[in-house]
Amino acid sequence: MNNSKFILDELNKIANEISENSLVPYEDLPQYDLFLSQVIDYLNDRFQEEQYTNNIVQNYIKNEVISKPEDGKKRGYTKLHLVQLVLLSYMRPILTTEEIKKVFALAFNRINDRSDDIISFEKAYKIFDQIQEESLNSFFNIDAINEEKFEKFIEESQLEGKDKGRIVVFLVVMSLIAQASSIKKLAKKIIDEYRDDK
Repeated sequence: MNNSKFILDELNKIANEISENSLVPYEDLPQYDLFLSQVIDYLNDRFQEEQYTNNIVQNYIKNEVISKPEDGKKRGYTKLHLVQLVLLSYMRPILTTEEIKKVFALAFNRINDRSDDIISFEKAYKIFDQIQEESLNSFFNIDAINEEKFEKFIEESQLEGKDKGRIVVFLVVMSLIAQASSIKKLAKKIIDEYRDDK
């Protein structure tokens, strides 16, 4: 019995370590516009299992999964693009490109038109950050989809009717992605930590 408690304590410790090295807070994302090469470097530093290239990012733009860069600017990639790509990076190992596009459409409608967004990418990023942190901090708690938090978010965003339903679906999908991402990270860390013990 003591051995299993020790293992659970160790797993919680690992989950807490991952939590501390999780999503970069929105405020800490670069404020200045970036070249595509800088975006690629940023993503590859943060998501080492997912190697990005110019072609991958350009295909996401071409297929309208993420927004087009600002026309006529060498540094056409903004904080908005980083947010979109970071969220996409968490979805990418779990969902297809078409599924990611559908998830984004739930909250943002047309990807290249900010005027029809139901919520902002900033809000989406911040709520995903909270969901992911809670998912990691309470890893062994099955009920990570927090309906009370969702209702509060919807009320604060003043959403009603069809928009409310779409955002609930968006939040549930993002919660599941946060959980899946946490599980994947935890499994990898456990394997790395315990593979040499035998």
